[in-house]
Amino acid sequence: MNVPRKPGPLRPWRRLTEIALAHSNVVLVRTFSKAWGGAGLRVGYAAGDARVIDWMRRVGQPFPVSRLSLEILEAAIASRAEPAPERVARVRTERAALAHLLTELGAEPLPSQASFVAARFADAAWVRTAMAALGIAIRGFPGRSELDTWLRTTLPGSETSFERLAHGFRTVLEPEAFIFDLDGVIADESRSYRQSIIATAAAFGLELDAATVNAAKASGDANNDWELTRRLLADAGIEIALDEITERFESLYQGTDSEPGLRRHETVLVPSRFLRRLAKRLPLAVVTGRPRRDADRFLGEHEISDVFATVVAMEDAPIKPDPAPVRLALERLGVRHAWMIGDTPDDIRAARAASVLPLGIVAPGDDPELARAALADAGAARILDCLDQLQELLP
Repeated sequence: MNVPRKPGPLRPWRRLTEIALAHSNVVLVRTFSKAWGGAGLRVGYAAGDARVIDWMRRVGQPFPVSRLSLEILEAAIASRAEPAPERVARVRTERAALAHLLTELGAEPLPSQASFVAARFADAAWVRTAMAALGIAIRGFPGRSELDTWLRTTLPGSETSFERLAHGFRTVLEPEAFIFDLDGVIADESRSYRQSIIATAAAFGLELDAATVNAAKASGDANNDWELTRRLLADAGIEIALDEITERFESLYQGTDSEPGLRRHETVLVPSRFLRRLAKRLPLAVVTGRPRRDADRFLGEHEISDVFATVVAMEDAPIKPDPAPVRLALERLGVRHAWMIGDTPDDIRAARAASVLPLGIVAPGDDPELARAALADAGAARILDCLDQLQELLP
């Protein structure tokens, strides 16, 4: 229990305090977490007979409450004598709306008179993890078998925050589309684009290996292979103009009249029948850092162009980790709630910034341990071993 050192914060409940003080065996306990919206402050108070309060002080910690928390609370109370009635009304409205939404999405909310809603989910652990990946914390009860299917969601008391909360639940439990990165997810480019980085660097005097390139990709901000090659050269003290690097890179990747390009080594990672089956359930999109020509050619050569409702390429928007290409894909699809699967931290960060559920997958040729750590650090909700696992996650 937290006992304020000053009597000031008790004045909104003066009558209740007087009742407690009149009875030596009564202690009134109150919190500022609910109606006052001060849960993060961790402040409450107890009022009672002086002897009882003295006993409590003796067994309590020397500093039971943060001084900063008390200052914030005192400033809030000084601005109004009672909890704001509009906040209480807002929480009541949100409580009913959230219960309705969760029921619609297949969960089982309990009736509530509190500032939160408890609900049972088919896979509570996944919902909690997925919401966390969207930046929304929900309370679970790990280690308590009788509650392992339950989650408790606090009502924010704010229109903007509640809209974000509702958007998160719909995104996790009722996705409207799947968005795929191309390289490392649909296309195996470990012997094409990544090899082009190595060969381009070698042409300018820098010897790289696959592990170095993979580590650079895992570090993030590495969606443009031309720029990544320039940066690796610069890190080694070799300054080459980006235009010159791009020209050399493209000649290696695309090929010349006398030398076939490294793109010939690209293969498709996903059976078309899987993509077509998925597309019957939800529309699919590709968001890639490839130039349009390269993206369209790969999809066409492997006869999966028609599977994707839209393709967002390098020329269409700033590249990932900027969320703009992901948002453009949502706009083109005409949806708001989607999942995105990518193999790099840039994919994960772009998805999160666009309020899209981020899922990771380890690309061929990547070090699994390094790749998983990088994807997890970027905030992936789940790291897939293969795309078939998407089916297991769908509600």
